[in-house]
Amino acid sequence: MTSVAVVVFPGSNCEYDAARALESLGASATLVFHSAQDLSAFDGVVLPGGFAHGDYLRPGALARFSPVMSALERFAAGGGPVLGICNGFQVLTEAGLLPGALQKNRGLTFLCQPETLVVASTRSVLTRAANVGDELVIPINHFSGNYTCDDATHRELVENDQVVLRYRDNPNGSRDDIAGISNRAGNVVGLMPHPERAMSSLLGSADGLVLLRGFLGLEPAFSGR
Repeated sequence: MTSVAVVVFPGSNCEYDAARALESLGASATLVFHSAQDLSAFDGVVLPGGFAHGDYLRPGALARFSPVMSALERFAAGGGPVLGICNGFQVLTEAGLLPGALQKNRGLTFLCQPETLVVASTRSVLTRAANVGDELVIPINHFSGNYTCDDATHRELVENDQVVLRYRDNPNGSRDDIAGISNRAGNVVGLMPHPERAMSSLLGSADGLVLLRGFLGLEPAFSGR
């Protein structure tokens, strides 16, 4: 059974959603406070959504200095699978574990709605169970979900197959319709949509299953391909 740490920052509010979704797929999910300094006992790590440290300065800017982030850097460097969802994605970019940044949505509007995502790459711990071109309905819930990066970074993302998910109908102004990216190795992934909220057709969509199943189905040391 896969053991996953769900990191809790002051202001996180999706940790229980993430843990329950993982446990529904057979994983053992443990809530780990941001003061933790060792993640070596876990097979995977999830940074959930919310408002880490109140999103003061900008989303994720303070969370990057939490003690757990040093442990997360070591975990990721060793090939461990890491998933940042919404605020977790913002934290990963602020910490330099993923390139680019998240800025306020186009139109300065908070968005909470289902969106159709298109799988752009299966070379990541999140999308390896999907197929390129698959369309997944996953909800979004953010104000600062507009992904941005400079031209050189965007070129590298495309050339290295690091764009893993795109919006079919871009809701927030993200560059190149980007909804999720990975690092070059493919073991660290961030996305703004919430797959843990798309686990049952009774709640609107079960398309989050293919993403979280992929995340849990990988070996801890993922080297990409």
